[in-house]
Amino acid sequence: MKELENLYKQTKDKMEKAIEVLRNELIKIRTGRASPGLVEGIKVDSYGTTLPIKQVASIACPEPKLIVIRPWDPNLIPEIEKAILRSGIGLTPSNDKVAIKLPIPQLTEERRKDIVKMVHKITEDSRVALRNIRREEIIELKKIESIPEDDKYHGEKEMQHITENYTDKLNELLSQKEKEIMEE
Repeated sequence: MKELENLYKQTKDKMEKAIEVLRNELIKIRTGRASPGLVEGIKVDSYGTTLPIKQVASIACPEPKLIVIRPWDPNLIPEIEKAILRSGIGLTPSNDKVAIKLPIPQLTEERRKDIVKMVHKITEDSRVALRNIRREEIIELKKIESIPEDDKYHGEKEMQHITENYTDKLNELLSQKEKEIMEE
């Protein structure tokens, strides 16, 4: 039925967005390896407006333990350094008047375990979001009067199947990030 297919598509779209939010959150989490995602979203005061670093500078990782930020306007270096220190990512910037260098320190075993716990919490929040989407879509399904009760029952089973597939994707992302964090 067309209505059911539309509902399934809508459910998948919403769940895909929840997965993308998790993916973006996990990129920001420090793993002991340099990644532009750690800093590109940090907001910088630039000529009276607030912009993400990626809009005022190029960000590169020439080495596994180093992030280099080259502002297009060198006058922004102090503002970018302040923004990095305020962001709470735990990195200390240094500059050579042309670029800002962010060395990534080695993570201790204890810190790695703390980060893994945080990743588990973020992932659990995403699982809750998926379940909420499923619940809302099942409510929508039950409101459609043109669908027979048997089809509604099968529709609920399909919603559960879709939710399980997206939960598996979440678990895969969690597993990858956990492995990345625990690697030396």
